[in-house]
Amino acid sequence: MNKEIENNFSSVLGALEQQRVIAYPTEAVFGLGCDPDSETAVEALLALKHRPREKGLILIADNFQQLLPYIDETALSHGQLQTILAAWPGPVTWVMPAKATTPNWLTGQYSSLAVRVTDHPLVKELCRQFGKPLVSTSANLNGQPPCRLADEVKQQFGHDFPVLAGNVGGRENPSEIKDALTGHLIRQG
Repeated sequence: MNKEIENNFSSVLGALEQQRVIAYPTEAVFGLGCDPDSETAVEALLALKHRPREKGLILIADNFQQLLPYIDETALSHGQLQTILAAWPGPVTWVMPAKATTPNWLTGQYSSLAVRVTDHPLVKELCRQFGKPLVSTSANLNGQPPCRLADEVKQQFGHDFPVLAGNVGGRENPSEIKDALTGHLIRQG
């Protein structure tokens, strides 16, 4: 990493640790994220997006182990788990049963949680260094298209908004969302 990229990475990581909302590139668009264990940070993200708490959120992680504090993998059969793991890392989000201890600021009105193991190298490294997954929702204000460039994030959220510099992956559409228990397609990718 060159010095400028390293400084940007450290700055964004510091913002996460201060319970702030950040933006980062994903496989298709920039995402807004924060510490999933901080109700303060999640409430700030929901307010920024004008997103109702009841809808629930997605967690994006470096690896499956980072998701285990939030999901109840024992509710899945061996076959279901193998299907999920075969799709990762990559742009497939799975809705899985949540642990009873998973906060409702993540699950919303549901007893499940949407989770994904990303294959975007910058987000993987951010989750690795942060030591846990991030909340992930598209970086855009209500009614605006999702941002695909860091400059677009700055235009919508302000020049002081913490943005992890980098390029989005080559995907046209946001991640596909599937139900882990049934395999049912919830959102086309």
